[in-house]
Amino acid sequence: MPFVKETFHINEPIKAFVYVMRTLGYTQGEAQRHISKGRILINGESMYRPGNMISGEIEMVFFRPKPKGKKPIFANKDFMVFEKPSGVLVHPNAMVTPYSMLDEIRNIAGDKANATHRIDMETSGLLLASKHKKAENFLKSSFELKTIKKSYLAWADGKLTEPFSVTAPIKINDDYCITKHKVFIDEEEGKASHTDFVPLKYDEKLDATLVACYPHTGRTHQIRVHLFHVKHPILGDPIYGATFEATSNYLDLIQTPEERLIEHGAPRLLLHAQSLTFEYGSRFYIESRVDFEAMKHCIYPKEERRFNRK
Repeated sequence: MPFVKETFHINEPIKAFVYVMRTLGYTQGEAQRHISKGRILINGESMYRPGNMISGEIEMVFFRPKPKGKKPIFANKDFMVFEKPSGVLVHPNAMVTPYSMLDEIRNIAGDKANATHRIDMETSGLLLASKHKKAENFLKSSFELKTIKKSYLAWADGKLTEPFSVTAPIKINDDYCITKHKVFIDEEEGKASHTDFVPLKYDEKLDATLVACYPHTGRTHQIRVHLFHVKHPILGDPIYGATFEATSNYLDLIQTPEERLIEHGAPRLLLHAQSLTFEYGSRFYIESRVDFEAMKHCIYPKEERRFNRK
């Protein structure tokens, strides 16, 4: 488990954030955030105030990478690019998360290294990670300014033949009683969103189209909800395109592998981060080495799947 808890003995009273800075090599801001997350325990209870004086025996929880040996497909002194597998988190979402891409990132480049953008757990493909804080700040800012261009590949339900764009505004869902969708289209309150789509290949037997996806904005689940909006959801999507009951079973971790195939059309979300184009001193274009077209072998036969385009 990447988060570990160790016991430390402090002889002389010291401010908590100073002790964390000296012990873990953190900056003051990092130490303060560490403590505010409750990762110093005194007598078994979390202490949240960075300026408190501490002494004697304490416990401290911190991240210690436990890698599986995954190597980046490209690396220089400032950043790395990994092929993230489907089913793996970018960051641990809890202290009990057994493994995430952060294990590989920190194992290679140390505690200052970090992922610079989000990829959904079930989405596979390129993940850009910084090796130090200066690179992290620059790359995260580049994503926010949209100077980093991304492309994706998806296997979508049904037949698509012509390039098209979707500009339907997206709103975060605040009521999961009616729908389990994390976001939905809302013309009045949604935020501006734009994705271009180019169909590449149609498989008549599977009734599925390989589509290139080019997001111009970075909304949550943007590609997924835009394809669902035009009634061609991504195969294997457990949220968009499935019934309320099927999605609930998936989220409650009670769905069987067979039900996953029938209800969603594939054992995983068939969405892949295919390329990254950006500038960092020089201009970089990095493309995935994965043969994502071959992932069509995962698609359940069209006559047996219960995927919902409505």
